[in-house]
Amino acid sequence: METTQPTEISPPAPGLTSPDLAPVALNERTWNTWNYAALWISMSLCIPTYMLASSLIEGGMNWWQAILTIFLGNSIVLVPMILNGRAGATYGIPFPVFARVSFGVRGANIPAMLRAIIACGWFGIQTWIGGYALYQMVKLWVPAVATLPVLFPPSWSLETGPALLFFLFWLLNMYVVHLGVDSIRKLLVFKAFFLPVAALALLWWAIQAGQGLGPILAQPAKFNSTAEFWPFFFPSLTGMVGFWATLSLNIPDFTRYAKSQRAQVVGQALGLPLPMTLFAFVGVVVTSATFIIYGQTIWDPVVLAGRFDSKFLVSLAMLAVALSTLATNIAANIVSPANDFANLSPTQISFKTGGYITGIIGILIFPWKLIADPSGYIFTWLVGYSALLGPIGGILIADYYFIRRQQLHLPDLYKYTGRYAYQNGFNIKALVSLVGGILPNIPGFLTVTGLVPKGVVWPWLVAVYDYAWFVGFFISAGSYLLLMSRQKQAGRQERSQPRGEFQVSSI
Repeated sequence: METTQPTEISPPAPGLTSPDLAPVALNERTWNTWNYAALWISMSLCIPTYMLASSLIEGGMNWWQAILTIFLGNSIVLVPMILNGRAGATYGIPFPVFARVSFGVRGANIPAMLRAIIACGWFGIQTWIGGYALYQMVKLWVPAVATLPVLFPPSWSLETGPALLFFLFWLLNMYVVHLGVDSIRKLLVFKAFFLPVAALALLWWAIQAGQGLGPILAQPAKFNSTAEFWPFFFPSLTGMVGFWATLSLNIPDFTRYAKSQRAQVVGQALGLPLPMTLFAFVGVVVTSATFIIYGQTIWDPVVLAGRFDSKFLVSLAMLAVALSTLATNIAANIVSPANDFANLSPTQISFKTGGYITGIIGILIFPWKLIADPSGYIFTWLVGYSALLGPIGGILIADYYFIRRQQLHLPDLYKYTGRYAYQNGFNIKALVSLVGGILPNIPGFLTVTGLVPKGVVWPWLVAVYDYAWFVGFFISAGSYLLLMSRQKQAGRQERSQPRGEFQVSSI
């Protein structure tokens, strides 16, 4: 008896799709090379980038050591950025859906949630920076805000005045989420023009007040030997990679709109390493100049601007910092976690609801403590979360390029019974590989944060933490390939649908 092939593709499972998670149709993929370059230039020009460079100076590097470390770190992270971006550009899928390929349609929630929690932390940090900028401005005109009664426990390390402005700025962020991401476009344009001008103005001030560029760049490193330099360099390099390790995972959230692979590859290559390095150079020069001008290094530009004499100048600068921070926060730290939370329950959690969840967690993570000092910013925050994201990146890249050979079956990404269902929706081998990549970094993290006293853990095991992202990436990638070796042949036989035949409405 002759059988006929079905003419229609079965509909997607309601719990695995929504308008935010569905693939982007071909006619809706409109981002070109300039769009991606502009996106990265806009996201790179932010206060945390400045603080990234100034923290290296505060930590002991001279100007060229700091710049080289930043450029090298961003060049390294560009590689997984482009590799993971290919899947988004090819299939039009966001990061949570891409993670289903290797982790399973249910298991993808685990890397998505890890990524989302870290994005919440960044949201909190950016919101604190914007709120503190407003506090500096208000304090000039209403000095009493600096002497408000203490409302929070001493362990919180939180003054009432900064907390009040932080919460008001947080409300403004949530209002923008309520209006929708499109409402931030004008602020992004404002930021793209204003922040470079403000950075150049700050650079000019530093050169003038610091008696020329020569004395500023002549500031020596604080390390007496290479034996002192390397223990600071390697975790710093890991921190530089970790700075954008978040976006290196969820970059499909943006490349899904690409007109072509060339657009996302060239756009990211032009927009990431060089603008980051150039803006970091401003941070390096200004921070080095503060030692000449004030006799101490001031690594926080918001604190530095608060020292200027002109009330009008300080107010203008702080207001601009707040507006540009608002634009960066929505673009870089709301889009991804909102999609990740929506992936938990697409029918119940919308993009907007996911944005509200991000905002709440951003407060609970105590962001003011994460950036209280340069060592905490780099060694606790940046290096710490890179230990979680490196393994995820290793698994995604190993699976897509070596197991699947860049061939995915799109409809099965939205089914509970397809080839990405594994065992009840979880790929146990991916989860084992994930844990295997995280475990070696835990002893070092516990020691660095003081949760475990020094001397309890073997020194060589503590030293592994200096390379957290790299260690996690390669251990998880290698173990995943080993565990999945039997499925390589099956992966090679997968054939994706031609891009031109795919329609979002039918998945």
